[in-house]
Amino acid sequence: MAGEIQLNLGALRSSMQLTLHTHHASRIWHGRDASEGRATIIGLNGFISVMNKMKRNAELDDPYADAWMLRIEDKLADTKQCLLTLRAQVDQALSEVPNTLSLGENLNVQPVVLPLFINAQLGFIAVYLLADYDDLARRLILAHHTALIDRKTLERWLNEGAHALRSLFSLAQQYKPSGVKRADYELSSSAALKARERFGDVPTDVLDGSRRSRFAPPLTHQPLQPPMANEDIAVHKQDIVTDAGTRNDDRSEATPAEGEC
Repeated sequence: MAGEIQLNLGALRSSMQLTLHTHHASRIWHGRDASEGRATIIGLNGFISVMNKMKRNAELDDPYADAWMLRIEDKLADTKQCLLTLRAQVDQALSEVPNTLSLGENLNVQPVVLPLFINAQLGFIAVYLLADYDDLARRLILAHHTALIDRKTLERWLNEGAHALRSLFSLAQQYKPSGVKRADYELSSSAALKARERFGDVPTDVLDGSRRSRFAPPLTHQPLQPPMANEDIAVHKQDIVTDAGTRNDDRSEATPAEGEC
């Protein structure tokens, strides 16, 4: 009876929310509208959408999606380093508070709570960075309020953090699905030729799958065996003939002599 029981399990789900306390972080979530001299930049919500699409295309064996995941992963690391540098600076400023003075957390009495729907790990990393920036902004505002930094320093450091995140989102905004697979490249199909003309060549180590993002989906593609050249075919045939002759010689040597069992 136990072997006949079927477990119809569904997909795992987890509700996720992001709480923001500052207008600076909230504006980055929404993005930047086009204005005179400035292009539109998607917000974190748009970045997550691009990352979900990019991961899905990588699952479909699109080598360009793999190449883009590597670019975004490197950009995420650069953005994180920028925020860490800013955090070290504000920590230094706040360390000047006298020991006899205690500063509490600078929290919004009515923060904004945003639901998250993320299918890509690179999207989660960006969420962590925005949360870090929100925390950084709270601490910077506190440092300015308590006369530890001046207005120009406050604005400069806030702008540096915001620029790092918007630069990340601006890069992701350039991603366009290619619609090809690795098999198209191996077969030199018309789709692969068009993709190469539009997007350029894929690095060899990305194309063969030896270099991929830490969060890339598993490779399901099996490389095709390249057709043998005429010289290889001739050598292969010679190997077959030689092998057959060797087997015949072996059988001749193993034949018993007259009178032997």
